[in-house]
Amino acid sequence: MGFKWRRGALPVVPLALVLLAATACDSAPDARPKPDAAPSTSAAAPATSVARVCAKPAAGPAKAPAGAVTVDPGKVGDLAAKTKSSPPKTTFWLRPGKHRLDPDRYSQVIPKKGNRYLGAPGAVLDGRKTNQYAFGGAADDVTIRYLTVQGFVAPHDEGVVNHDSADGWVIEHATIQRNSGAGLMAGARQQVRASCLRDNGQYGMNAYKAGDAIRDLVIEGNEIVGNNTDDWERRRDGCGCTGGIKFWAVDGADIRGNWVHDNRGTGLWADTNNNDFRIEGNVLEANDGAALIYETSYNAVIRKNTIRKNNWVEGRKYADRGDTFPFATLYVSESGGEPRVPARTDKIEIYQNVLENNWSGITLWENADRFCNSPANTSSGDCTLLVKDTDSCAQPGIATAPLYADCRWKTQRVDIHDNRFALDTSVVDCTVKCDRMAVLANYGTYPDWSPYQGERVGDAITGKQHNRWHDNVYVGPWKFVAHDPSRVLDSGQWQGTPYRQDADSTFRARDGD
Repeated sequence: MGFKWRRGALPVVPLALVLLAATACDSAPDARPKPDAAPSTSAAAPATSVARVCAKPAAGPAKAPAGAVTVDPGKVGDLAAKTKSSPPKTTFWLRPGKHRLDPDRYSQVIPKKGNRYLGAPGAVLDGRKTNQYAFGGAADDVTIRYLTVQGFVAPHDEGVVNHDSADGWVIEHATIQRNSGAGLMAGARQQVRASCLRDNGQYGMNAYKAGDAIRDLVIEGNEIVGNNTDDWERRRDGCGCTGGIKFWAVDGADIRGNWVHDNRGTGLWADTNNNDFRIEGNVLEANDGAALIYETSYNAVIRKNTIRKNNWVEGRKYADRGDTFPFATLYVSESGGEPRVPARTDKIEIYQNVLENNWSGITLWENADRFCNSPANTSSGDCTLLVKDTDSCAQPGIATAPLYADCRWKTQRVDIHDNRFALDTSVVDCTVKCDRMAVLANYGTYPDWSPYQGERVGDAITGKQHNRWHDNVYVGPWKFVAHDPSRVLDSGQWQGTPYRQDADSTFRARDGD
């Protein structure tokens, strides 16, 4: 992460249904808020249909498809053995019941190219807290449908399904639950649709591939809930290694129509050299931390999402400690639009979203001490996508163009418009520090050879890098932070000189005023 309170740490290893009403929120400091009625339908609101697949997963075929190999749950290791003895592009049909692998922690299914795995109603692949991985290997274009995968014990930062991040996998109508580590890893061209990623120990999915970028990822119509049950941020303070989904170096992602809720920590977190994301039509709610973090990354469209009741646990925790940083529900950290990095947009555009009763709103942040080759760069060893040689980001070259600009991830070209920001402090149960929008940086001090010392970065992010709010609607007692945490503004100061933010926006104390 770009700020001291959380930092990204790279891994060391490799349709829609109507949202039903649920229980009311508990606003106690340590409670995790629960989703309630469907999102509001104001003019800027997205559709209220999202994936609710965990409660009633779609049923698979009750009979084996023609030509499929039938897998018997009564025979331990049958799935792995038949996969090994069958040719590529074989379809396997798992009978109803609990399927088991051999009782060795490294026993797993190693698919061949083009294999298809279909679960009958009630088919479960169970690791019995013994096996580390369910499906691994390098075979491309594997399909897994209608299957529940549970009880596997992948190590920290590793995953259970597609453990080795092979390309072209399709995961549909699957339930991946109650596993250690990540329920699912990702490869290029992977599609995850209409699936339940629930109650996994670290992530629902870890989109990371050692030594390579992941391209063209689709995450659509899934329910991503209750992940990070092992509470890794507490076990490894500030590890930045948890959430519903974490994305690393993904180039091209469509994330749409998902219900991301009640995760311990962040809902969706893109960390380190991601690019070309479209995050649209999702409902992100009741996550302990931010709904969305976009960090040291590039070029994204974030639109038509409903974002509500997020960050109550983490935001309150830091406020109670007296921290003045504007902990955000939508946090853009050292990320921006960059025309030199090819994508479907050359900005970060955030529009037509509804943010309701979150702990604060949007923060645009830049850490003046975090840049390529700096000891303060928590994405250790990584450089921006504009510099090939990390070692070149050093004196004397870094003090002059082009390295002065290109060695730093910049929060720039962020366009925030036509959103609705509503805050009722009685719902959030707060009186201070839950009501802020922000654009700011720290005072640069480190290392001693840094060319970004002093207020250079604060001045740039606030007034020179084309970050704009405009045409938004604010309901509630909003405040605004500009340049550094000490500058807390009212709406008039925010709109006035020198900041000139939120032109043509409206501000009212409550609905109906």
